[in-house]
Amino acid sequence: MALMPKRTKYRKPHLISHEGKAKGNLKLEFGEYGLQAREGGYVNARQIEAARIAMTRFMKRGGKVWINIFPHLARTGKPLEVRMGKGKGDIKEWAAVVKEGKILFEISGVSEDVAREALRLAAHKLSVKTKFVMKEESGEVNEN
Repeated sequence: MALMPKRTKYRKPHLISHEGKAKGNLKLEFGEYGLQAREGGYVNARQIEAARIAMTRFMKRGGKVWINIFPHLARTGKPLEVRMGKGKGDIKEWAAVVKEGKILFEISGVSEDVAREALRLAAHKLSVKTKFVMKEESGEVNEN
């Protein structure tokens, strides 16, 4: 079951820009380790789910995982060999808008080696460049 909004008021929104830096969610709030976006882009619901499965499988369902992105944006497309005009296309997928610096996933309850490998496996499933970050004792984010 792919992630998507339960209800939408307007079905076909305009495309939201992924340029610039994220305003919020720049620090680890819940977990000890996280995956931070190094560039902007769109991450669709299938990629988020694939990353979640890859992480939880590697951690053998130990620890806790937080997903900090949700696919609110409806991406549309017209079928092949259709003439121009006649309105906006049907919804093909739901995507999350990710800006540079946003924390995508957080993990706690596992060792650093396990978390690093789990987040590396998850990063391979995503369409944006990411980096591993961890929380220090002072609460600041340590970028490795």
